[in-house]
Amino acid sequence: MAEVVVFHSVHGLTPGVHGFAGALRDAGHTVHAPDLFEGRVFPDLGDGVAHAQDVGFDTVVERGRRAVDDLPADCVYAGFSLGVLPAQALAQTRPGARGALLYSGCVPATAFADRWPGGVPVQVHGMVDDEIFAREGDLDAARALVACTDEAELFLYQGRGHLFADPGLPTYDASAAALLTARTLRFLDRVGRERALSSG
Repeated sequence: MAEVVVFHSVHGLTPGVHGFAGALRDAGHTVHAPDLFEGRVFPDLGDGVAHAQDVGFDTVVERGRRAVDDLPADCVYAGFSLGVLPAQALAQTRPGARGALLYSGCVPATAFADRWPGGVPVQVHGMVDDEIFAREGDLDAARALVACTDEAELFLYQGRGHLFADPGLPTYDASAAALLTARTLRFLDRVGRERALSSG
């Protein structure tokens, strides 16, 4: 099984993120869900964005780095929107990373390193008409990532919801969320098998 770190969005560590982490645990994986907002949760997207800006995106990434200090090196890093920043940074720069799962977000691979590291598979998930994902550069970054490595997969879903996999948010889409979860579990099962083979 895989060891996974799930980073939350600008809404904070919501019950929906806890539920997603629980679904991965139920499938047999070890899952950690750090709180990058020190207990703050924001039902309103705009309030969450404002808080993230006040905290600073570099600080969010640094909090993510500190959150995994005591965890094994061979983790999979997952992030929802804002959480993509620490997830992608760790997948690209922390030695031993097993993979990355980027939900509703992606930044250029050159944001954290010269290129995407070999041997680190990545999935990017987003909705085709999501104004944040599709129109603010994330989709372009995801397509460029797929073009520069054969270890990247891009999954696009019909709809305009941003955080469509969190049942506590108005943009939740049950069918798309179920498909995202199924694809995530297949990814983690594959990574978990490879991890077991390499350690035994």
